[in-house]
Amino acid sequence: MKKTITLAHGNGGKLTHDLIQKSFLPLLSNEHLDSLGDSAVLDSEEGRLAFTTDSYVVNPVFFPGGDIGRLAVCGTVNDLTVMGASPRFLSLAFILEEGFPEEDLNRILKSIRDTANEASVRIVTGDTKVVGKGSADGIFVNTSGVGFIDPRLPAFSADLISPGDKVICTGTIGDHGMAIFTARNDFPLRSNLVSDCAPLNGLLSPLFKSDFAESVRIVRDPTRGGLATVLNEFVQGKPLGIMLHEEAVPVRDEVTVLCEMSGYDPLYVANEGKAVLVVSGQSADGILNLLKAHPLGRDACIVGEVDGSLDGKVILRTRSGGKRIVDMLYGEMLPRIC
Repeated sequence: MKKTITLAHGNGGKLTHDLIQKSFLPLLSNEHLDSLGDSAVLDSEEGRLAFTTDSYVVNPVFFPGGDIGRLAVCGTVNDLTVMGASPRFLSLAFILEEGFPEEDLNRILKSIRDTANEASVRIVTGDTKVVGKGSADGIFVNTSGVGFIDPRLPAFSADLISPGDKVICTGTIGDHGMAIFTARNDFPLRSNLVSDCAPLNGLLSPLFKSDFAESVRIVRDPTRGGLATVLNEFVQGKPLGIMLHEEAVPVRDEVTVLCEMSGYDPLYVANEGKAVLVVSGQSADGILNLLKAHPLGRDACIVGEVDGSLDGKVILRTRSGGKRIVDMLYGEMLPRIC
């Protein structure tokens, strides 16, 4: 039977990683692509720069706390920021379906303008294509971005992670994914839950400019596949793992209730305004205090630590004192959440 692409191949979990390893890398492999970072880090005469691209197919395009335009700018800004870059320039490309309302397009464009101003980036080039009715789903957006890395900033890498390091999450998890879930399904329960969609450069730039920068091992934004998948990426194939503490992971009550009702696990639900950092144990408290000083980091907390005996595994210590393996997301989760 001929193999085909499924929605689960787009969830950021194990099937996405398998597709990259089996299809994309064998044909496109090079020293820049093979690192599989959120951005490629490239050397230039002016120093290091980060370059990234992403496409957005979120459904619905307007949701509590944001829209596809704000999501596109934030997602690209964040992919640059977690690599240590200062985002500067973005491209913007649209695929529009025949019949898409101009009023909605203008609303999205205004959101893009406002979010770009909030993140201090500029839209400098773009493209628009229109396809026939039924050939798309209203509007798809692609953004690419360029940012510059301070030459004094050390390079982040999962290879720097060592036993005793601490894992920091900058705030509550699952907000974005469950906000999309409620908007998409017209959920009958009333909720004030909104997406956490936000640019992270204002939160993380002070850390990267501080004396604590040398204590940062790696940073990621846990989008598709959530916190669990990012942590698995950090330790995959390494002789160490991560012990995650359930009582320490910040989850809003609304997200907990919605996940229990829908059968989802908050650890795998997407975020669009949070960062996960692995930092040295000695500097963890100082870094935490620095993050908490910013509005986007007020709920930041230490959620786990690197354990030299776990051999590439992420283990959750539950509230009851038990332990369970937290694997990379497998199968279909919430499609089209970004």
